[in-house]
Amino acid sequence: MAEAQEQSLSAQSITSPETFPCRKRLSYNAYTIGWVCALPKEQIAARVMLDEEHEPLPTPQNDHNAYTLGSIRSHNIVIACLPNIGTNSAATVATSMINTFPSIRFGLMVGVGGGIPNKVNLGDVVVSQPVADYHGVVQYDMGKLERGRQFIHTGSLNRPPNTLLNALNQLKANHEMYGSKINEYLNDVERRYPRLAPDYTRCEYLEDLLLTSGKVDQSPAKTHLLFSFWRAIIATVAYLLGLWTINPDEEYKQPSEPPEGARIRREVRIHHGLIASGNKVIKDVHSRDSIDKAFGGHVLCLEMEAAGLMNDFPCVVIRGICDYADSTKNKTWQNYAATVAAAYAKELLGCIQPSVIDTEVSARAILEKVERQTQEAQDTLR
Repeated sequence: MAEAQEQSLSAQSITSPETFPCRKRLSYNAYTIGWVCALPKEQIAARVMLDEEHEPLPTPQNDHNAYTLGSIRSHNIVIACLPNIGTNSAATVATSMINTFPSIRFGLMVGVGGGIPNKVNLGDVVVSQPVADYHGVVQYDMGKLERGRQFIHTGSLNRPPNTLLNALNQLKANHEMYGSKINEYLNDVERRYPRLAPDYTRCEYLEDLLLTSGKVDQSPAKTHLLFSFWRAIIATVAYLLGLWTINPDEEYKQPSEPPEGARIRREVRIHHGLIASGNKVIKDVHSRDSIDKAFGGHVLCLEMEAAGLMNDFPCVVIRGICDYADSTKNKTWQNYAATVAAAYAKELLGCIQPSVIDTEVSARAILEKVERQTQEAQDTLR
């Protein structure tokens, strides 16, 4: 209940007149990129990344999606949130979206996911990209049960369009040369939407149990506390040995904290590789590791929607890691993970020229082709 109220308040703050004072109204054909998310908090993260939010358009009677329209750079974007989690819901939402907005060329599936320990950490970002014989996203529950009750994975999902793959490689190079802009975007969110900070924009107060149990501590606050503890011990020993005396007239000065804007954020790590998708919530070590092993140890992240999109909706999947898909699974990191994933998506769009998008076949044309092929196959079997 409290979470629902928080999300409602956050959504209201985003739509306040002060945020986008002069919203423009475009046509359905003006929108070329679809942005799909599964949770309300992921939708909030997507909306705060918009440079501009547009006036809504009437939704056709047979389309049950709720859309947010806006732009990033020169790209006009349609954002939709799933009514339910799972691959089937994702497919339904994407199909309605590309029928209502016929000029959409490709999509971004952006949100949170569970990471594979020792490959990624909480707060990292994983981006789907072809690896080995896999096209970037695999469906771990698509297959058949052989004799001996061995589950054999069958079929494959389409690879992302070349426009997105080229943009991914360009952004990789940019990160190597100049670093990521993700933290810059998080600072901008704090400035424009102060009610969302720090839950959506900071991770310093969050705990990564994997790092803690591995005796790796990346928390600046804990590091400072440990340093102060040892400094106190050294001072006590020096006093007992007569090497240092306490001057009662000496005024103790509380060290001042740096200004708000001067706080240093943790650099967000980006990983590219295989994302496993399915309709089951994975929250135990055995299932998680079995899925990773089944796909050659290439899996970086698990989630529940992407497999419903890949064959009918050309897209790339971007996931902020919020848990390790085990018994410690909880929602503590979800807001931050959703925001860093959305920030990466915004940075990715900056690597794509609108003129390049215009040369791509529309997602609607791809869907119509798939539907024709399916119908022809069914007619052949009759």
